[in-house]
Parts: sequence; C-alpha cells; structure tokens
Amino acid sequence: MVKGGNVGLASLSEDIGSVLMSLSWGSPTGEGDADVSVLLLTGDGKVRSDGDFYFYNNPVAADGSVQLLGKAPTADGSEDRITFDLTAIPVGVEQIVVAASRYESARFSELQDLRLTLADGSGESLLRFSIDDPGEVSALLFGEFYRRGGDWKFRAIGQGYESGLAGVATDFGVDIDDDADVDVDVEAAPDAESEAESESEGATGVRTTEAVAAIPAQPPSPAVESVPEVSEVSEAVAAARPARPRTAKKKVTLPKVAKKSLAENDSWRRARLFPASVLKSDHERETRATSVLLSVMAQVPEFGRRLTAAFGAPVGRMETFTEVTLPNGESPRRPDGVIRVERAGKLWTALVETKTNGNPLKPDQVQAYADIAARRGYEAVITLSNDVELEGSPLVEVKLDGRRKNKVALWHLSWAEVAHQAQMLIRHEGVGNAAHAWLLQELLHYLQHENSGCHGFQNMGRSWVPVRNAIDAETLCQGDPRAVEVVESWERLVRQVCLRLGGELGEKVLPVQRAKRGTDPASRRAALADRLCVDGRLDAELRIEGTPGVLALCADLRTGKLRTSIEIAAPDQGYPLSWAKRLIRRLAEAPADLHVEAVLEGQTGGGPRGTLERLRPEPADILPKNGTQITGFRLSLFRGMGNTRGTAESGFIRSVDESVDRFHASVVVHLDGGRPTRSRRPAEA
Repeated sequence: MVKGGNVGLASLSEDIGSVLMSLSWGSPTGEGDADVSVLLLTGDGKVRSDGDFYFYNNPVAADGSVQLLGKAPTADGSEDRITFDLTAIPVGVEQIVVAASRYESARFSELQDLRLTLADGSGESLLRFSIDDPGEVSALLFGEFYRRGGDWKFRAIGQGYESGLAGVATDFGVDIDDDADVDVDVEAAPDAESEAESESEGATGVRTTEAVAAIPAQPPSPAVESVPEVSEVSEAVAAARPARPRTAKKKVTLPKVAKKSLAENDSWRRARLFPASVLKSDHERETRATSVLLSVMAQVPEFGRRLTAAFGAPVGRMETFTEVTLPNGESPRRPDGVIRVERAGKLWTALVETKTNGNPLKPDQVQAYADIAARRGYEAVITLSNDVELEGSPLVEVKLDGRRKNKVALWHLSWAEVAHQAQMLIRHEGVGNAAHAWLLQELLHYLQHENSGCHGFQNMGRSWVPVRNAIDAETLCQGDPRAVEVVESWERLVRQVCLRLGGELGEKVLPVQRAKRGTDPASRRAALADRLCVDGRLDAELRIEGTPGVLALCADLRTGKLRTSIEIAAPDQGYPLSWAKRLIRRLAEAPADLHVEAVLEGQTGGGPRGTLERLRPEPADILPKNGTQITGFRLSLFRGMGNTRGTAESGFIRSVDESVDRFHASVVVHLDGGRPTRSRRPAEA
C-alpha cells in the first residue's frame, strides 16, 4: 500500500474476524527500538475513556478485542505484534488507530525499513505498508481500521508526531499522567501508608493548590485559624486527580540490596521454589533442569521470547512439555522437552535435548531427534548444555535430509546464555510484574547452585594438559591438531566470560576478532594455533560497552602468567605531565601492583613503565626522557594461572574469571567514573 491508500478487508480475505498486525523496523546500530500503541476511537475521533488506550502499561483489552503480544528481535531490528478480534470491537468504536513511539530524544529518522504488515486468522498475508521518510518525529501513526457500511477497512497513514506518545494520546482525548520512569523493587515496594505519604508530599504546584481549594471552607475558630490536616489534603488531592494512564514505562527489577533476613541464625536456608540440594544423579539433574527452565519460559513471556526468537520462533502463546514420548518404530524416543508456540492458528514446535554437569551431547541421539522432527513437521531441535558453540565448529554433526519438504533447524543454547538472559531481565532491563521477576530470580538461583550441573563451560578439554606439557618441553609443532582444540576451548571460555560479565554489568560485552574480513573460522583458528606453538600464548580482547578501551587478556603458557590490560588514548589537549598526574589520581583506589606503561608514538615496544605504588609519589617517572610523543597509556595486572583444566581451586578457568573480575572492578570502573551501570559513558583519558 501507499501512504493515504485504503482497502476493504473483506476484499482481501474471508477470514478477517481475527487479524494479526506486525510493526517492524531496523537499526543501523542494532540498538534502536520503538513501542506500539493502539487507540479505540468513537465517531468524533476521541476515546470513550482512558481504558481505550492500549500500550506497554495496558497491553490487553478485557474483552480480548486487542492484545499487544510484545516484541521479538529480528535479523536487523525488532518486530512488535498485535492481534485484533474485529468481531469483539464494541459497537461505539468507529476507528482503531495503531501508532508507535520512541523515547526522549530518539527519532524515527534513525530507524530504517519501517513497515506494517497485516495477516488474517490463518496467517495468510493481506497487505504491507512501508514508510520511507518518517522525518524527525518521536511518534508515528502507522495506520487505522475504520468502519464503512458495517464492514472494516484499513487506511495507511504514515503521519508523524513531534510530541511523542504523550502527544498522540492527548490528541485523541486520553488524560495522561506522564511522570518520570519508575523501576519497582520487588522486595522494597512501598506499603500503602508510605504511598499515601509520598502522594501528599509529591503533589506540588498547581495540582496541590487546586486540590486544597477544592476542600470545603470551614468556619474559623474564634481562637485558632482552621488549617486542613495533611490527611485531608491528601484525600482532596486523590479526589481531584483520578487515575490516569502513565506513558512512562513501568518495569520490575530486583533490588540491589536484599532486605535483612528474619532468620534466627545463618544456618537457616531460605525456602526455594526449585530446590537443588537433593539432586544426586546426572539423570535427575537433566530432568529437573529441563522442567525448571521450560516452565519459567512459559510463565515469563519476556524470557521465553528472548530465548526462542533467535531460533525463528514466532511471538505467540507458548506451552512447554517434559516427559514426552514420540513414536519411532519399535523404540519410541523421549526427548527431554518440547516447546510449542501458537500464532494465528499455526504451531511452531521444537524438540529439546538437555545435558548437564559437563556431559557431552550424543550425535546419534540428536540425529534421531532431527529425523523425528522432520517426519512430524516440527521446525527445530534445540540442544542445551554447558558447552558454548562456536561458528564453524558445531558441537554435534547432524545430517539433515534436504529432500524433505519440512526443513528442520538445529540450534544450540548454553546454560551460560540462559543465566545471562535471566540476569539482564531481572537486574537491568526489568520484566512485566513482580511475580515474573521472582520466578527469574528462583531460576537463576537454581542454575547457580553447585548441585544443578548448569554452571556453563568448565573444562578446557583433553588436549589442554598435553599441549601445556609440550609447550614447557618445547616440543609442540605447528599443525598439531591438539593446539587447534585448545584454541577452540579458549574461544569458548572467552565467550562465556563475556556472557557472565555482561549479565552482571547490564552492558554488551563482546569478544573482538582481529582476523581479516572474509577469513573462515577454521583458517583463523589454525593460524592462532600456529601462533600458540611459536610463542606459547593465548590472546583475547573484550569490548565492554561504556568503557574507554578494549580489555585485553593474555595467558602465557610458558611463564604460567595471566595478564589483563587496557590501553587508553592520551587526551587531545594539555601537557604529558598533567595527563600522568590526572591518571594517577583517578587510579587512587586501584591495586598498588597495577603496571602503568606509556605508549609512545612510532614504537611498538612501549615506553617508560612502573607499578602504581612507585608512580604515585612521582608521576613524572612515566614520561619519556627524550620528549617522544605519548599516544596513550597501558594499564596491566598480572597473576598466576591455574594448572588444571577444570574447576578446582587451582583451575585455569577459575583463574581467568577471577582475573577479569578483579581488573574490571579495581581498574576499569575507575577509568569510567566509577559507574558500573547502564548510565556509564566513556570517560576522558
């Protein structure tokens, strides 16, 4: 459709009682997003009441006529879906306006490929409308349904609003209360008495004056002038201000500081929804972990959609199952779980195969599930284990019959990714209500319990010890396949470190690949393995959103040392001595053994260096004596690395985790102004 065009729905399909609308957009940065809203209007273009305004704080109509299903990530952006039961729309409603809005200074001109699609109840596409030039607006009317002669028609609008969601709602007669955004703490929500106090204290200016004026005048006492009590003012304010929709998003996040326990002593343990202490065997761990995860996915829509969207699952009603038996000749198969999502009468189904406690996936088992899924018309098989899958290095090799009409996709999910997504929601982004936040917290507690078997990548593999011994003996040769296995294990460990750190910080943490563009993963890993044979080092770089540089990690297998470092650029203005003094002041709380090194122009070997303990009284010692231009500073911490491949106290994986945590907490946050949250911005060097 083109802007301003209209079409009768009856001419498009016989099944228009229930329709599904999708609004989607892409973002060049991968971070842009918007939120949809729906308004039911009478013949005069106004809502009947504030309840006819559906958005993120009011997503579902009581009669089921409008349901905002929420958003799902796409390949290049996001998609929001809405279902309309046009047969249930009240008689007095003549128009249904569909809009989308962005926050604060964000504009729709920053997004690309804005489009609206409409499908009938069977999922058949009816129409498509693209908006090529939305303009510098923060809200946009995509389209509207309207009645004509007893039938519904659709009009493509594409009109922008500079005043955002609040402006759209106000223009259509909604009385909004657009206060500041509120994050609700699950365990720290105010009680009724404190809410009343905050209401009376927070009502200021014109609203309070009007409320006080609305109190009936009382004859003054002969001795004392009558003054309304605070409670009377509060009641008058409440009466003068009826409940109104809030366009500020409300999301529930967990409190950063837990309330004091009521237990008599520290030996008492809080009751848990998912107990893990009684688990004894691998079978019990796999069964319990599968059931716990799938049940929470079905009950917390934000979490379930986040885990399945990348697998091609639609947004819709999700149901999950365990203890499933599927026919397979004379020996029925029993996958650990099944996920089913219903959208517009169509089903998307995935079989789930789970492993815990470091147990590997079995190729023949996964192959059997892929064959069953293909025969039954299922869309996917999802494997779930502590291993982290790498591009070009699948955990299991499965042959899929390309001749089959139904194509089955094989996907992998690590327990580290599951924990990461749960942390992002309950600690940083928020979920729909307190019950959902509590369920996610219980899931996270279960995954982190020592008996759950869901601790993520924990073993550097069978080649780790032989390769280290060969490096010590200087007998490791280029082309040795064991070196490639160690490089792959190192990449898995680095990816897991990124997931864990990102979940704790609420920021994007991604590994940086320095290979040439177009290099396939196998060739890149072979080159890294050859470098390992020559210099005995494993290197990695992590980009943490909101920090002034890239965090570098180096494991020197010859010396048994781990080095974590970051390089920050020198300021554009000022004098080198001022730069050095300022840097030392900012690192006042950093460890005394932190190494500080000047990076010099045109030199790869580095310049003057020293420990922070030595440089604190004499910052000038970091400056080159010959006046060479300083281009930046490199900060490094060293520690011994573990000897074993697994999770013991002396383990290599544990030492990497602790090194990254220590460096970020004691060095990086000071470079960034000491704000380890989403509000961080790169600090000046």
